[in-house]
Amino acid sequence: MPTGPKGQKRPADVIGNAVRVMRIATGEETDDAPDDGKSAAAKELGSKGGRKRAANMTPERRAEIAKKAAQSRWKR
Repeated sequence: MPTGPKGQKRPADVIGNAVRVMRIATGEETDDAPDDGKSAAAKELGSKGGRKRAANMTPERRAEIAKKAAQSRWKR
């Protein structure tokens, strides 16, 4: 049986996966998402990080970062 990105078991076939999703949606089975070890407060602060960083940057610095990202994307 294949494993997901965090090691959880997943059905190998499409129909088996669809049945599992249906069982989770109807409450027959629980979704066993493993705990990633991060606190809720840390997750909340982490989600604010990018916006806070962008708000503190000058428009010129944001443009530099965007240009560098575009160059690395189109380099391939």
